[in-house]
Amino acid sequence: MKKTLRVIVSGGGTGGHIFPAISIANALKVMVPDCEILFVGALGRMEMERVPSAGYEIVGLPVAGLKRSLSADNLKLPFKLIKSFGMASGIIKRFRPDVAVGVGGYASAPVLFMASVKGVPYVIQEQNSFAGVTNRILGRGAKTICVAYPSMERFFPADKIKLTGNPVRKGIERASAQMRERALNFFNLDGGKRTILILGGSLGAGTLNSCVKNWIEKQVSGEINLIWQCGKVYYKEIEIFNKNNPRDFVRCFEFIKEMDLAFAAADLVISRAGAGTISELCIAAKATIFVPSPNVAEDHQRHNAMALVEKGAAIMIPDSEAVQRLMDEAVRVVNNPEELAQMEDKIEEMAIRDSAEKIANEVLRVCGYNKNNLE
Repeated sequence: MKKTLRVIVSGGGTGGHIFPAISIANALKVMVPDCEILFVGALGRMEMERVPSAGYEIVGLPVAGLKRSLSADNLKLPFKLIKSFGMASGIIKRFRPDVAVGVGGYASAPVLFMASVKGVPYVIQEQNSFAGVTNRILGRGAKTICVAYPSMERFFPADKIKLTGNPVRKGIERASAQMRERALNFFNLDGGKRTILILGGSLGAGTLNSCVKNWIEKQVSGEINLIWQCGKVYYKEIEIFNKNNPRDFVRCFEFIKEMDLAFAAADLVISRAGAGTISELCIAAKATIFVPSPNVAEDHQRHNAMALVEKGAAIMIPDSEAVQRLMDEAVRVVNNPEELAQMEDKIEEMAIRDSAEKIANEVLRVCGYNKNNLE
């Protein structure tokens, strides 16, 4: 009797980890419709809502990250970590996966470590151009490491690396004129104006929001449209600001679900430099100014952005200089069609397509799957 393929997908914390994880699961379901997929995330993080909404079961671990400020919560971390490793062991024992996949985020380490202990093969999806310490350690035991950037031999054994790219959300592509018109209508924007899209990530970016607020206050009749994803953390504050500073050229959202339309409407994007977002920008061929977050491990967002800047595919402004420079530079670029076109072509050259399918194929290869062998 044929045994059902079982896969654990671990990780999350931000949209940059969750959306690729769901894309990989969806690709596996297309290839093996009867496979069972269990997600393992961190309690209290956004994956606990987003994954069930996508139709998958998820179990939460109490694992958390180290707070940069002095906090009593940091004293609890060793106990949370120990409990999470114990829970991960129990999850693997009960679910009996054929393979595990780690996409990064708090829950990946306990799950992949316990998978290794219990002899379950695992695949790492390293999204960034600069691998973190945890993935470098876990990479020693991984069967395959799927990466989004070349030259990752600095961090992982060369024979384990597969250049697959990062999965992107469905529908993202270089926009046709027809799609752009539909997008402008969706956001109810004046098609005769240039449009800037501001992305601070799913949680938001305080620096980007400050830059936009300062700029809006100086604009009475805007010559440029703004689509502004301000993030969950800042939305209530920004909502009050917009009520006090109404502008008909601003469209503000806590989170944009229709990112394909947001990209299609935009002439220029201002963004943090998370790996998932960069992959989507490459596929969508969007001219971009990156403002890497300084609050990430190993400064990986700056490394991500530099991989594009060095090829002339994007502009980077340090977070510390953004308030003084960002919006002036954005206005300059968005009004320069020749520079926009060059950046669009350069960033599209860095796109890696069909990433979810490539990673799913690696997952199936690692566990030795074919339609007849799981007996």
